[in-house]
Amino acid sequence: MAYYQTPPDITRLPAWQALSEHRQAMRAFSLREAFAEQPQRFTDFSLTACGLFLDYSKNLITEDTVALLMRLAREAGLEDAIQAQLDGETVNASERRPALHTALRRPIGEQVLVNGEDVMPDVHRVLGQMTDLVGRIHNNLWRGYSEKSITDVVNIGIGGSFLGPELVSEALLPFAQRGVRCHYLANIDGSEFREVTARLNAETTLFIVSSKSFNTLETLKNAQAARTWYLASGGSEQKLYRHFIAVTSNRQAAIDFGISEKNIFPMWDWVGGRYSLWSAIGLPTALAIGMANFKELLTGAYCMDQHLRETPFEQNMPVLLAMLSLWYSNFWGAQSHAFLPYDHNLRNFVKHLQQLDMESNGKSVRQDGSPVTCSTGPVIWGGVGCNGQHAYHQLLHQGTLLIPADFIVPVVSYNPLADHHHWLYANCLSQSQALMLGKTRAEAEAELRAQGLSEEEVQRLAPHKVIPGNRPSNTLVVERIDPRRLGALVALYEHKVFVQSALWGINAFDQWGVELGKDLGRNVYQSLVGSQDANGEDASTRGLIEYFRSRHRG
Repeated sequence: MAYYQTPPDITRLPAWQALSEHRQAMRAFSLREAFAEQPQRFTDFSLTACGLFLDYSKNLITEDTVALLMRLAREAGLEDAIQAQLDGETVNASERRPALHTALRRPIGEQVLVNGEDVMPDVHRVLGQMTDLVGRIHNNLWRGYSEKSITDVVNIGIGGSFLGPELVSEALLPFAQRGVRCHYLANIDGSEFREVTARLNAETTLFIVSSKSFNTLETLKNAQAARTWYLASGGSEQKLYRHFIAVTSNRQAAIDFGISEKNIFPMWDWVGGRYSLWSAIGLPTALAIGMANFKELLTGAYCMDQHLRETPFEQNMPVLLAMLSLWYSNFWGAQSHAFLPYDHNLRNFVKHLQQLDMESNGKSVRQDGSPVTCSTGPVIWGGVGCNGQHAYHQLLHQGTLLIPADFIVPVVSYNPLADHHHWLYANCLSQSQALMLGKTRAEAEAELRAQGLSEEEVQRLAPHKVIPGNRPSNTLVVERIDPRRLGALVALYEHKVFVQSALWGINAFDQWGVELGKDLGRNVYQSLVGSQDANGEDASTRGLIEYFRSRHRG
């Protein structure tokens, strides 16, 4: 098995020092002035790839900045890192695994070796298994215990087994197939279970239990509750196979639960949860939009994979986005990044990106176990654009923090209503423009005088109307949100996250912090139910356990 070597500490590279000096020279940089002095700035700092158009001209950069960032990428060995990841080398050092979610979207005929074995035949065999299931349900050939057709599919999973599929299903709602409704059950909170099942009929509901290990607490508890609900609603053990399927790498645990062997879809240890929507974890998506559209999703992602592999860094969209984010995190002190999709169907895109980015790059040690010497993953946040304009955009415009932002907007709406979409698109552009331009004191005073206010009022109000501007943003435009372009968009951010991890020398594919919380939770649970005392816990946890036990009924 080929092991990927931890790259050098980027803070010790000549390009890092050059960027530090360049950052000092950029202290007086003005985006207003840059646009006034560079008529071709938009053309120079924009590009198209895989149906996506990126305008990155509203960044705190010059041609020299980009050249130095790309020099840093090359000095850090980014070309080797990209090839290692795409070729199946062990880039997940702590778990001694490759990270080959990209293999899930590669076409028949290509070869990807893991431990000397080509995994592509298995990948396409599972795609065939998915195609068969989706076809049978859409054609009313898969029936419930009372011989009624399946009308509702509930995906039981959490984290990557939920966020990615939910995002894609909602984003591609205009491509939804008639006759099958998809629901998602993730939280262990009983309120969510009641809310979902209240809309269902057990006779016509299929549950997909999505868990790589088949022992994730939240997923297993919800699966057990679903089974109890099914039996209480008239279903039988003998016909359980008509209502439960599993996506897991723990085949035996699924069988022990009662799921038929023929209803188990495999996963591989070289696919991480937050990168798994392209696998059988995407079954609810395939059921929602149809298998042909699901394959178009894969095609779009594969296009972005090829773009990453083959395109020079200066025109490489994932590399550019990654290096710009690194520029702000490591040289400008930015601690968060806002994502602002101007599309209702992309309302859950930020939730997926939060896991993708923060679970991948929220690390403080490098691949070799040594401490990092610079800041790593920023906080990812945001939401649907127009809604945010009346809430947290105020912080972006006049707050004291530098927060880079990505705007995402389609040209065409699937649901045109009067001139609504023109206004939506205009709002997207005007917000990025306002972040860049701001409003000077002189402009604020002139505006107030034009309103006929006294000079005393002008001077009183003007400071409140000043907006600093010079706030960086990217704008990603797509003609429309369709399966192929969405696949490219999601893959774009997957690759951006990996590129940053490679530069920082961290492992984007483990999540030991998540595992610690799970382990401690088991001990706390035992104390809550009284099967062990809480004396071994810290005073705070012990006190909260006692508070719960003294007041909980049931």
